[in-house]
Amino acid sequence: MAMTRTTAAAIVLFAVSTATILGAWAFEILGGYAPCPLCLTERWPYYAVVALGFVLVVAAMASAHERWIRAGLAICGAIMLASAALGGYHAGVEWGWWPGPQTCAGGGGFSGGGVLPDLDNARVVACDEAAWRLFGLSFAGYNAVISLCLAIVAFCGAIRPRRTV
Repeated sequence: MAMTRTTAAAIVLFAVSTATILGAWAFEILGGYAPCPLCLTERWPYYAVVALGFVLVVAAMASAHERWIRAGLAICGAIMLASAALGGYHAGVEWGWWPGPQTCAGGGGFSGGGVLPDLDNARVVACDEAAWRLFGLSFAGYNAVISLCLAIVAFCGAIRPRRTV
């Protein structure tokens, strides 16, 4: 059975988005890099694309109607474009090009009388400080690049005519 570009795009989208979110968790858990509020927000598009990407891969492998798979890829592409914009916004905050949201600056939590964690005294990671950089790009910068690449893959899978790979 030959694989179509649509199927290949769904597989790449699912695999890379899953690897990206697993990489973020690995940096957090194993590397000790605490995420800021914007970092946590940037993960939501990946959660959506991992879930939808899984459904698309299963549908493609089950030979579902390709029109539905292409529609799902287009939705994933739009989600990843929004993710790229969010990553670019966060990178701009880190570079000091514009201010970040108020949630990135201070504590302001509810202690819950000992039942919940004491968020008033918890360390809040500032969104305007890059915790790590490689080749000049921070986590947010790499998120923008990966998201843009995934959007391109998704849109190419959504609009390409059916051909074997």
